[in-house]
Amino acid sequence: MRAMTKGTLALLITGMTENWSPARWRERFIRVCSDRPVALLPADPVAPAAVRYAAVWKPQPGALAAFPNLAAIFNLGAGVDALIADASLPDVPVVRVADADLTGRMSEYVAMHVLMHHRRQRYLDRCQRERAWAPQAQPAASAVRVGIMGLGVLGADAAQVLARLGFKVAGWSRSRKAVPGIAAYAGDAELAAFLERTDILVCLLPLTPATKGILNRRTFSQLARDGALGGPVVINAGRGGLQVEADLVAALDDGTLAAASLDVFETEPLPAASPLWSHPKVTISPHNAADTDPDAISVYVAEEIARHERGEPLRNLVDRRLGY
Repeated sequence: MRAMTKGTLALLITGMTENWSPARWRERFIRVCSDRPVALLPADPVAPAAVRYAAVWKPQPGALAAFPNLAAIFNLGAGVDALIADASLPDVPVVRVADADLTGRMSEYVAMHVLMHHRRQRYLDRCQRERAWAPQAQPAASAVRVGIMGLGVLGADAAQVLARLGFKVAGWSRSRKAVPGIAAYAGDAELAAFLERTDILVCLLPLTPATKGILNRRTFSQLARDGALGGPVVINAGRGGLQVEADLVAALDDGTLAAASLDVFETEPLPAASPLWSHPKVTISPHNAADTDPDAISVYVAEEIARHERGEPLRNLVDRRLGY
């Protein structure tokens, strides 16, 4: 019989696919948190005062304010913008998922799409459909300048993976970061210089008031025009709110951008009427660039709860002032 002496872990989860369904999360957490009660809300009855921890994904605004003894909130995905936007969010630590599996999957996605554009895979796909044997000149990786917006855990790892492949990699972040072997730019004062040296722009920024809509016409127009790929490329695997999709489509149509890979969108799921679906220069994925293993996430949360109850500091805390 499961011990009931420790504070309840409440699960507040919406909008998940089958493998990430709330019921599956309940099963996982019951397994890894066998020393405490686990309640999936609103399905399971629970006394609000008994809730000590909450594991959440896009909970309803105001829902977490109901728990007077809450000690920590664990966000089950990498993005915390929807959670931080809740004005009634209790003043307790918020923990981001920072799992090695998630980091590795994001680096895989970034490397795959950088290589796809670098090696002209969309062109080769078209040649295959048309049964055309028409190879094009292929620049070396060292001739291609990749710029990564966001040098947190995910961005830093992706930057180093690309550098090992031979690309010229630089990073930009709101505040100064140091990543071995990666040229670093920071703040508004250095953004233009960063963009001007970039052929492939990879965006892994968090969504904050300062970054909302940063992938816009002005940003696109500042990217390098003299690169080996014949035009700049944008890859967004950060958050949908970072991009202005009307500007993106217009930039693709008029040649300001040569191509784009998009994993996130202003509205998700991407509406069927969106011109992005059929645009010949766009590659779409359904927000799964770093769709990490839910079993690994549940273990991570259980380990962090155990650390907290041993009196050790929680890791990967969100800075609410910064929004990530």
